[in-house]
Amino acid sequence: MIALVSMVVFVTGCFGGNNAETSKESKAVESQKPKEAAVAPGEAGGGKEAPMLAELVKAGKLPPLEERLPVASDIMIEPVVEEIGQFGGDWNMSWKGPADKWGVGMINEEALFRFNKEGKAVEPNVAKGYEVNDDSTVFTIHLREGMKWSDGMPFTADDVLFYWEHMLTKETFGKKIYDAYYSVDPVTGDKALAEVKKVDDYTFTVTHKYPSVQFLERVAIDNKWFFAPAHFHKTILPEFVGDAKTLEITKQWGYEDPKQFLVETGYYFWLHPEIPTLAAWVAKTDANSEQFVMERNPYYWKTDSEGNQLPYMDRIIENQIQDPSQQLLGTLAGKYNFATFDTANFTVLKENEKKGDFRVIPWTQPTWSSAGVQLNQTTKDPNLSKLFQDIRFREALSIGVNRQVVTDIVTSGLGEPIQASVPEGVIGYQEGWAQHWAEFEPERANQLLDEIGLTKRDKNNFRMFPDGSDLTLTVFESDTNKSAFLELLKKYYEDMGLKMNVKMVEGGALFDLKYANEVPIHTENISVANVAFRPDTMVPLRIITPWFGHYGLYTQSGGTEGVKPEGDVAAILDNWNKIKASKSKEEIDQLANEIYKLHMKNQWVIGYAGPTPMLLVASNKLRNIPEGLVWADEYRTVGHAHPAQFFLKQ
Repeated sequence: MIALVSMVVFVTGCFGGNNAETSKESKAVESQKPKEAAVAPGEAGGGKEAPMLAELVKAGKLPPLEERLPVASDIMIEPVVEEIGQFGGDWNMSWKGPADKWGVGMINEEALFRFNKEGKAVEPNVAKGYEVNDDSTVFTIHLREGMKWSDGMPFTADDVLFYWEHMLTKETFGKKIYDAYYSVDPVTGDKALAEVKKVDDYTFTVTHKYPSVQFLERVAIDNKWFFAPAHFHKTILPEFVGDAKTLEITKQWGYEDPKQFLVETGYYFWLHPEIPTLAAWVAKTDANSEQFVMERNPYYWKTDSEGNQLPYMDRIIENQIQDPSQQLLGTLAGKYNFATFDTANFTVLKENEKKGDFRVIPWTQPTWSSAGVQLNQTTKDPNLSKLFQDIRFREALSIGVNRQVVTDIVTSGLGEPIQASVPEGVIGYQEGWAQHWAEFEPERANQLLDEIGLTKRDKNNFRMFPDGSDLTLTVFESDTNKSAFLELLKKYYEDMGLKMNVKMVEGGALFDLKYANEVPIHTENISVANVAFRPDTMVPLRIITPWFGHYGLYTQSGGTEGVKPEGDVAAILDNWNKIKASKSKEEIDQLANEIYKLHMKNQWVIGYAGPTPMLLVASNKLRNIPEGLVWADEYRTVGHAHPAQFFLKQ
């Protein structure tokens, strides 16, 4: 079982590893060009398409394949994992309805640039290629000639400029301009917004005032769709049709608030059949239905190496469920040919592989632990805040819990009894971090608590604050699956004389409580593929992660609200600001490494069981699913496997 969770070395660009190579890439003029199609559509032996589309062509309801694809040299060739696939069949999954919109969004996402298999760099996707000047201030991006939206309309640089000028910079879909589009003065720290200009129908430039070494990586995370179907949005945006007409359309679509309507259509566009897309599958039914159906895009712009237009499968069918147990039962019964689970279901899944005619495929997660807590450094209670900021208290909470017991019970032995830390093989790994405060030392834990001054006891023998007031550690939780872990935690904390309570709250309410700084302790995990790419959970930039609480509000508000970061938290922010102004990838790597080291030193996030894999469960007929990839939001979870090349083997 331990072999199951061994970490895959997925990033070769770790700190100190390939800095010379990445430096050369960042400083030299770069050019990324697509592989040409092996066989042009329409030629002998090429231009094959799904039977359902061939029938539409024959009936005169759809143009021939060669008219639907980009020019031959600009078709994107998607490598297959095992073999050239077969057309047909449905991809059946469960989902929780529109609230689980990312569950289908990530697997069907087509970004301008996507991360490569190793996760260390981006590669062109919707974009055909790019060039970068010497100081990383001008990015010239090339699109695919002849590429089309799912309704057959041309996709050009005008769709990029429209998105930039009329949607993103005007915040029509509820998102502020992403950080990716700002460059930072390395001297003053001032930010400057980029300029986006059209060169021709298939070329545009992004020009920064200051060097922006990680611009493409940031876009690949923050703003994957650097484009939108202008011909559609011109029919609904108030700027083009007026407020009254937008309100009328809003109500026709079943919404009351035009702002929410524009968020749903400008950001969560893939749920609506009316909105053209570049994705492999296009919505065909109402997402609120019991079955949400997406059907192959006849204008999809990728083929396999033999010229077969992707995707191989005809449809994605999302079956709405009310209870998580329905996913497991449906998978065991063969109702769903694909599902994802955490390791809590590992045993029952492995026991039923043969009977259920499926296989369990583990993917590495860049998570720091599978059972742990975060202590809010800015929690409202001044006594608790002072206690949580005392590094001796965090050490006591860490060494006062028997990790072997936690690991055996919570992860069924699949994890390791280690500290919350970056897994080996993942960017940010530090030698010795996994063992930091990881030994079970109850005597030392109690000694540390005494040193802090927590020597007074109440009538139940629980420790009190030095002023005699009640000391209760309250853990807020929304996930009932954490109950076994929390029971263990309560036992060990109370063995140290620390009273602990658990408050169960609904997920939406928990979010509001976090925002209001009302959550002193939470079990939320840290999962980061690279802090330089996505700093949110490790750097207090906004209110999102429990450990830094309202330090994030201070940064988000420009210092007008929240709690001003001090000490090592301020040092983290300082390193992040330097990363944004860096002129080389070597400097970025070094500064990012300092952030990881500060987390290792302080252990604001305490882990009691090591990370476990994400389990992909696939029917044995569902093929071309890669093994050993990394399950991370940055890489779009299942989308990292390039699902357009999945197929059902007959």
